[in-house]
Amino acid sequence: MEMENIKTFYRQPKVVEHYASAAINIGLWVAEENIFTRIFRSNETILELGCGTGRITMGLYELGYNKVLGIDYSREMIMRARQMAKILNYNISFQVGDATQLNFAKNDYDGAIFGFNGLMQIPSRDNRRLALSEIYRVLKSNGFFVFTTHDRELKKGSKFWKKEKLRWDHGKQKTDLLEYGDRFEMTCLGHSFIHVPTRLEVIEDLKSTGFNLETDVLRKDIANESDQVRQFSDECRFWVARKPK
Repeated sequence: MEMENIKTFYRQPKVVEHYASAAINIGLWVAEENIFTRIFRSNETILELGCGTGRITMGLYELGYNKVLGIDYSREMIMRARQMAKILNYNISFQVGDATQLNFAKNDYDGAIFGFNGLMQIPSRDNRRLALSEIYRVLKSNGFFVFTTHDRELKKGSKFWKKEKLRWDHGKQKTDLLEYGDRFEMTCLGHSFIHVPTRLEVIEDLKSTGFNLETDVLRKDIANESDQVRQFSDECRFWVARKPK
């Protein structure tokens, strides 16, 4: 699975508009608002990675967070985010950027967010760990990092992953997959990639890059989201990590 193939998906006009619609019509999930407002102060500098068209960034701005920078590797997503912010007269900065190669100095940000399972849309565990290392580098000491992932061990997907494990054990997995846990499947928007980790896998990745895990919890245990949110996003696990002093 090549990164360029994944970037191509997020540059498509129909995908951009799908995310723009969510920014306009859905905004912050209840669970996101609950966690972000508990973890981050409104005067802190926050880096939102994989911001897409600005759903989270603009939602935070509406709550009084005016020091949030949104970055995404899709120029088309960033252009759409800037367009919407201009229409709304929101003073928000958006930049094209790659989470595995952040163009910021050490200790630049008070906090960081990687929403909507964006970290897991980076192919290969080495690259995801590289992104974690970069986020760790640009965070200030004691800074929080909040992100979400799917969870391979949830009951809902158990039958699929049992069959998938057999395919990998017999070397019959799809040739465009790098690791067990990868999914690259056709959706209504085109072929979409995501890695679905186990809880232990994420804990190992955080530990390997220096983060302390503060807590992790399933979305359903934080808030009862609307049907609109559940249609937009399957169940996911929220992670709160911290760069130690």
